[in-house]
Amino acid sequence: MSKSSERTNAKYEPQATSSRMSYILIGLGVLVVVVVVVGGYLWQSNKTYPPVEDKVLAQNASFIVGERTAPETIDVFEDFNCPHCKEFEASSGPAIQAKVTDGTVRVRYHMLNFLDSDSESGDFSSRGAGAILCVARNDDRDAFWKLHSALFAKSGDDPSNAEIAKLAADAGAGPASQKCIADGALVDEARAMADESSTQLENSNDGNVMTPSVLSAGSQVDGIMEGPAWLDDLIANPPKS
Repeated sequence: MSKSSERTNAKYEPQATSSRMSYILIGLGVLVVVVVVVGGYLWQSNKTYPPVEDKVLAQNASFIVGERTAPETIDVFEDFNCPHCKEFEASSGPAIQAKVTDGTVRVRYHMLNFLDSDSESGDFSSRGAGAILCVARNDDRDAFWKLHSALFAKSGDDPSNAEIAKLAADAGAGPASQKCIADGALVDEARAMADESSTQLENSNDGNVMTPSVLSAGSQVDGIMEGPAWLDDLIANPPKS
């Protein structure tokens, strides 16, 4: 390439007004961004959320354990790719199971999937939720609990559908569940249920979705990451409906 072709206008000199105009345009751009951000914040702050709908929670629970006659029903929201959910299950899982077994508590588990993108496959949370739904349709609560624990133990490994089906078999799930899981048959349905459950969780918490979360009578339960004492406190002092 010749020197003349490198600069098509050797006498070109930037004009002072172009620099000033650039600053003006940049300033206007920043102002627009600030207005959008502030406007969005004010809109979010003034937004109201409808009450939690118990019927929707019941219809979109991935798995329900416990007697209908139990004096306390709680909704547990988890994501299989959530490390804090894994911690929650380690600290409170045994206490929850004990209360279910003695008839004190009924639990509706909602397996969410907003952490799908954090897994290498891009859909581990959804596939795990689909696997739980397969077990809900075909097996008992013991198979659910064992698979539930196994999926949290394997969440960092991002197991395939075939590997999850093997975990289900080891948990006591039958051939129907194993095939359902291997085929990914209920993953799309699990996603739709997760969306509905997420909306109810948003309504309970001014638009915020966090896992793990526990609701009782549609209200957030506090202190769930501080050990299982929250469950005894809830049973002793149930919220007013």
